[in-house]
Amino acid sequence: MAANDLHDPLGLDGPIAGPPGRDPPWAFMIIGGVGALALGLVAFSLMTDVGMGGRPFADAAVQPIRADDPATAPPAAVATTQPALPVVREGAPENESGPAIFDLATGVRVGRQATSNAPGALVLKLPQLAPNDPVGLQLAPAPDPRLVEKGPHGPLPRIGADGSRPSEVYARPVVSAARLKAGAPRIAIVVGGMGLNPAATTAAVETLPDAVTLGFAPYGADVERQAARAREAGHEILVQAPMEPLDKSAIPGPYTLLAGADAAQNIDGLRWVMSRMSGYVGVANFLGARLMAREADLAPVLREISARGLLFFDDGTATLSMASSLAGAVGMPVARADVVLDANGRLDAIETALGRLETAARTKGFAIGYAAGLPGSIDAVARFAQGLEKRGVALVPLSALAARGTASAGLAN
Repeated sequence: MAANDLHDPLGLDGPIAGPPGRDPPWAFMIIGGVGALALGLVAFSLMTDVGMGGRPFADAAVQPIRADDPATAPPAAVATTQPALPVVREGAPENESGPAIFDLATGVRVGRQATSNAPGALVLKLPQLAPNDPVGLQLAPAPDPRLVEKGPHGPLPRIGADGSRPSEVYARPVVSAARLKAGAPRIAIVVGGMGLNPAATTAAVETLPDAVTLGFAPYGADVERQAARAREAGHEILVQAPMEPLDKSAIPGPYTLLAGADAAQNIDGLRWVMSRMSGYVGVANFLGARLMAREADLAPVLREISARGLLFFDDGTATLSMASSLAGAVGMPVARADVVLDANGRLDAIETALGRLETAARTKGFAIGYAAGLPGSIDAVARFAQGLEKRGVALVPLSALAARGTASAGLAN
């Protein structure tokens, strides 16, 4: 080749010329370039985290973790936000376990055996529970597919093929501070009439302690959503079945269970009521002084409720009610209110009734109160509940008493 093709840049006709008579100092140029590169790398390392900037580091081998290999299985997670919760189920061994259906907001999952032979309420002892602190307990999702069947008016509760009962699966466990003495008196309070007045319902859900059980009348326009909202807030719920009162002109609405009616008609009305919402632990009466005094009318209703795995709550407004004796004969969980808290709607009368409720609990170990969902009643119950724990009394959901078959005798209202 006439010219050195390796030194002919594109577009130039000949080699690049250096100073006459001297070759380029290639060795010095290479050494200088390497030195400059090294200095640049050192400066970059000192100014950034790349290369750790002189910080100490260590190499570690990375291995895939196999769940079936004990040598590489990850250690059990350690809870850092809450101390371990001792879980005690009344009447059962402390190590009893079951499906995890309760989930505290802190991430603690609590096992509960969802079967028909559950011996009693699930009890959570929280060592650091402060008075009136929201516990953040998330109840079992509803509806549970195991516990639903198609009915003539909509979905109905049922006992699952595995023996699971709505009165147990949907129940709220008892949550109490460890500082409460063993055998402390217990009070359950049911506030009914929810769903009829949206503002009052919202106030009850947000104001009352989570352990207060709420009863929903079936006539609310948005009762299903409001009932679900109450459960999301941690409240155990009941559905209230309208029953014929002594004054026939005061029949509350359609599908009311009537005294003297054919049993099939009343069962159909009851099924309409039960299809209005889901996630409830039982059925309560809504009025009903006439029907509940008649065994022939009440017995078929209670048998239907029992066959669906539910408890029955007698709100105490029917003086001659036969619910406790008939439900006991059927073998279903039942409870009756000891004190109707707002039979007289004056504030001083409600506060007096709450005092009687606490006295009853201290006398026999437990007591149940019922109030209508009126603003004055809600406020009074909320204030009363705030100081219960300091006075050595536990506030519990209704199912914690009814599930044991305890039926209050009922005090004078």
